[in-house]
Amino acid sequence: MPLPAPDVPASQRLALDCRTLLDHRIGKGVCGCCGALRPRYKRLVDNIFPEDPEDGLVKANMEKLTFYALSAPEKLDRIGAYLSERLSRDVARHRYGYVCIAMEALDQLLMACHCQSINLFVESFLKMVRKLLESDKPNLQILGTNSFVKFANIEEDTPSYHRSYDFFVSRFSEMCHSSFEDPDVRTKIRMAGIKGLQGVVRKTVNDELQANIWDPQHMDKIVPSLLFNLQSGERTESRSPSPLQASEKEKESPVELTERCFRELLGRAAYGNIKNAVTPVLMHLDNHSLWEGKTFAVRCFKIIMYSIQSQHSHLVIQQLLGHLDANSKNSATVRAGIVEVLLEAAAIAASGSVGPTVLEVFNTLLRQLRLSADYELTGSYDGSTNIGTKIIKAHEERQLQEAVIRTIGSFANTLPTYQRSEVMLFIMGKIPVPGIHPALPSSGCGSEGTRMIQVMLLKSLVQVTAGFQTTNMLTALPTSFLEPLLSFFLTEDPEIRLLVLQILLSLIDRHDNTAKFRDISIISDISLLKLKVDKCSRQDNLFMKKHGQQLYRHIYLGCKEQSSGRQHYESLFALLGILSVELANEEVVVDLIRLALALQDLALSTDEDLPVFNRCAVHALAAAYLNLICQLTTVPAFCQHIQEVIEVRQKKSPYFLPEDVFIDDPKLLSSAEKVEGDVLFLQSKITEVLGGSGYNTDRLATPYVPQYTDEDRLSKRKSIGETVSLQVEMESRNSPEKEERTPAEEITFETLKNAIVLLSPRGILQRGCRLCLPLVDSVGMEEQERERRRQVVEKFQKAPFEEIAAHCGARATLLQSKLNQIFDITIRPPPSPSGTISSGYGQSQSRSIPIYEMKFPDLCVY
Repeated sequence: MPLPAPDVPASQRLALDCRTLLDHRIGKGVCGCCGALRPRYKRLVDNIFPEDPEDGLVKANMEKLTFYALSAPEKLDRIGAYLSERLSRDVARHRYGYVCIAMEALDQLLMACHCQSINLFVESFLKMVRKLLESDKPNLQILGTNSFVKFANIEEDTPSYHRSYDFFVSRFSEMCHSSFEDPDVRTKIRMAGIKGLQGVVRKTVNDELQANIWDPQHMDKIVPSLLFNLQSGERTESRSPSPLQASEKEKESPVELTERCFRELLGRAAYGNIKNAVTPVLMHLDNHSLWEGKTFAVRCFKIIMYSIQSQHSHLVIQQLLGHLDANSKNSATVRAGIVEVLLEAAAIAASGSVGPTVLEVFNTLLRQLRLSADYELTGSYDGSTNIGTKIIKAHEERQLQEAVIRTIGSFANTLPTYQRSEVMLFIMGKIPVPGIHPALPSSGCGSEGTRMIQVMLLKSLVQVTAGFQTTNMLTALPTSFLEPLLSFFLTEDPEIRLLVLQILLSLIDRHDNTAKFRDISIISDISLLKLKVDKCSRQDNLFMKKHGQQLYRHIYLGCKEQSSGRQHYESLFALLGILSVELANEEVVVDLIRLALALQDLALSTDEDLPVFNRCAVHALAAAYLNLICQLTTVPAFCQHIQEVIEVRQKKSPYFLPEDVFIDDPKLLSSAEKVEGDVLFLQSKITEVLGGSGYNTDRLATPYVPQYTDEDRLSKRKSIGETVSLQVEMESRNSPEKEERTPAEEITFETLKNAIVLLSPRGILQRGCRLCLPLVDSVGMEEQERERRRQVVEKFQKAPFEEIAAHCGARATLLQSKLNQIFDITIRPPPSPSGTISSGYGQSQSRSIPIYEMKFPDLCVY
């Protein structure tokens, strides 16, 4: 049976009904006598709204509401809920004035309250912001965004475990792509979206409890939205007036705001977040074909490189390299755009920021060079010329190759000296040598592909060595680098020889003197050149002692080349001048003077089939260099002789001087072989005048004769592999150091055996017969020797590794057996106090155990 309802007085029941009515009807139209029955927080909220919304927030009542919220923080969540309810109703009724007042009140409460109950109030606040952002009214969207930005700048004291910003990321990104008809409104909406994204980043990037803003699902929305506005603003700026004519309103443009937001985002990226931030940039540039224009892509990565922490720069570079590999079969313009971005990124990166995998960076770039050369030769990306394959434009591939070469140099400039030396050796090892390793991935490229790769890699070395500074030439030009480099100087290709000269000049010149020797001329006073000269160090002397003759020989052979032109002789003159300034001691000066006189003899020789221009050019080169070296030695008599010969040439034979040879249209003789008289520099005279100044007269009086073999003189040297083998063999046999300081010959078993054979009657008879052999037999012997050498080179180039190892092992076994024989003969028993060593049975031993076979106790061995 239900209980009877309590007997409530009629007056009290009326009051309860009025209170319920007031809870559901808010407004000023209700009679004020019942206001005291409403909760205080609702009355305080209602009082901040004026009769006319245009009058704005009632500040006095707002202060009361703020004081109440601070005094009773447990009511803050109810205040927020009530404001949210009222705002939703005003939005539905299009009472936008009251909406603005409600948002202003919420903003002030957020700024003032930092209690533990702020989280529940924030939920109501974000609910209202979301309501405004979902509206189709631009003003409400902008209003909600501004409130969110103010909220994002507040540092909360208490963490939030359940708050989500996924909606705001999506909505703000959508606003960044607004396509509103009115351009001014569209700009405001886009700027509001950018500010909103900036606020989301600020609010979440340092809060570990929030969803990770660096996740790809968020970055794929944020970064493209920023890049879209950056790109759109770039197009409008090209049509806009100059910055001086821009008004104050136009100064805050979407482009500037976007760039500032993008920089802030990247500046907050930690080591593990760089990839997620850069990947959307790469995808955006791919999807919108922005690599080909280069300008926007370069601008984007400049912002990235300047914004991220410097120690993270190598991560961006590695991503770009990986993206370049991924687009290896894309068009040349796309790859060139990526390479240009790499070039700019390397220039911005701090020293050493290429990262731990330095050689991998250069390996990737060199691989792109090879692929580009392969594409250019085959005409397609898949190595075939079928119908339907994408046709490759050769000029675009060449532009790409030049961009890659510049990028290699840019990367090298960021490296310390020791790493740059490693890169030089690495690139040198990549230069293809015919017959040793293939030049290109494809099999049908032939010698043309090999030459292309050689030229491109040598150009890369020119970029790497530009500005290279070292104090020790032995480390700058080690044998493992210098010998392969000089081997390319023996090729017929004039472009390759010129590149080798440029590399040598960059490495040897440590005081930037090359530019002062750029033009060959008769310099009357070298003090006008303001050369920077330092005293040769011990390392420099060791370098010239080890490699000097090798350099002289290649300079001499370079002058002999019929394909040498004006640039070659200018570079050779510069190389001679740099050697004289950087590495010249007394012995080097003597050798260089001998070399210059040998060049004069070369120009006069009738054995060499040199054109008239080359003969006159060699004469002019020798004259210009002797004029330079005589002023560097400061020997008056030497200078006088050189000047006398030059004056005679100016009167009789101006075509033997550089001013009349190295011009656009030189006037030369029909034949320059038969030249004599006082137009030549005399070795005897130079020896006499320099001998009086303490120079080595014996060495000066000896004409310089380069050590080169018949193969060097007769062959066309089309095979670099043959040139390398011949050069190594020649230098091992005819080293000038060995001629000057011949060590004592070792007396071995084989030496004694050969001597006995030679002294026997049979040996004497054989030698006598050999001396009587006709010239035909000697030519046959030379051909046999040449064939034997060719077979040896071919064997080491083509034979399997096991066969070569077995051959070398047999030689090592033979050597070991000879050494054992020598040890057996030379080792004697150690002296004993009694003269002999007696055994336990009274028998004396004539020979003891050799020292190297004795076994000592462990305590005696350290």
